Amino acid sequence: MPNLLGKFRYQIVLFFAVIGPGFITAMVDNDSGGIYTYSAAGAKYGYLPLWTLAPITVLLIIAQEMCSRMGAVTGKGLSDLIREEFGLRITFLTMALLVLVNMTNVMSEFAGVASSLELFHVSRYISVPLAAVGVWLLVVQGTYKSVEKIFLFASVLYVTYIISGFLVKPDWKEAAIYSVKPVMMLDSGYIYMLIGMVGTTIAPWMQFYLQSAVVEKGVSAREYAASRVEVVVGCIMTNVIAFFIIVACAGAIYRVAPRDIQDAKEAALGLKPFGQYAFLLFSAGLFNASIFAASILPLSTAYSVCEGLGFEAGVNFRLREAPIFYSLYTALIVVGAGVVLIPNFPLVRMILLSQVLNGALLPVVLIFMVLLINRKDLMGEWVNPPWYNFVSWISVAIVVGLTLALTVISLRGM
Repeated sequence: MPNLLGKFRYQIVLFFAVIGPGFITAMVDNDSGGIYTYSAAGAKYGYLPLWTLAPITVLLIIAQEMCSRMGAVTGKGLSDLIREEFGLRITFLTMALLVLVNMTNVMSEFAGVASSLELFHVSRYISVPLAAVGVWLLVVQGTYKSVEKIFLFASVLYVTYIISGFLVKPDWKEAAIYSVKPVMMLDSGYIYMLIGMVGTTIAPWMQFYLQSAVVEKGVSAREYAASRVEVVVGCIMTNVIAFFIIVACAGAIYRVAPRDIQDAKEAALGLKPFGQYAFLLFSAGLFNASIFAASILPLSTAYSVCEGLGFEAGVNFRLREAPIFYSLYTALIVVGAGVVLIPNFPLVRMILLSQVLNGALLPVVLIFMVLLINRKDLMGEWVNPPWYNFVSWISVAIVVGLTLALTVISLRGM
């Protein structure tokens, strides 16, 4: 018994030593675009979309686990491996597309900052510049450990959505039923919404950021078992948050009058009749998610591009030691925040565009991942076993099909 207890304590200590990359990456997935997507699903279709969260969680775990494993075993980021295994030309094209995709994502995050604080009558011309400066200082003046602690704290703040879900007092019995009861309808809006929920949950930037963060944190193959647990816990938690966002909007908006909502701000206002705290918590969650993702997305892009093209990258480097890394990080923040300040900027349209571009890049990234992780010379004994490989390719096929369908439907609607 003492040996078992000692081993258990060791695993707990090891888990908290490696916690960070997987948990942060999964939690930040609930960004302003994700919150809007889940809010819209609950507001228009009530509890019906809840059944999708279980298979989405499985898809997310598979994608994140492979990236985490590659980072721990090879000690290299995903873009670094793509350059080494597929050549500089393919890497350059992939990185160029990634910068374009992530630029629109950064814009949508600052749009989320603007929307959340406009609920409290704070002008975007004040909130967005202050948020941009804060995000820039966080990374430029910090180290990996200090930045990670702040990101972990921001992850905990997602509990506001769980609390707001309870305050709305939804129909828990109906929510439980539709969590396990698949519901399909021959309705283009419903199908689009289901595809959007997958597209907003598994994004290309996540794979690059997670693997780079695992490498910078120094997680090795020996510590990987604990890192895998962290990845799984993070993926489960991110979809628990999604569950409560859908439930809150189903209970507050769908129950009163099912309708389309134009942004997450409208979802927060829909909770106001159920109490000031429900409204405040949902709004605070939107602000936290937006500024959290506005920090991570430029960081992920700078990591990926610099690794892929052979430049120094990482928050442990000072500004003069990694000028390209910090220059790209700065440019993404300046452009992302600056565009949102343009008068009559179409916030919702930008979120839609970012999802379309995510859908165009995701299939390419997933295929690279599965090909790389099956290289025996690269991964050794850590390659996918046959059954995992089968599940991985099925998952890739599903995600590719859904994201391509999302791209086609979105382009028709734009």
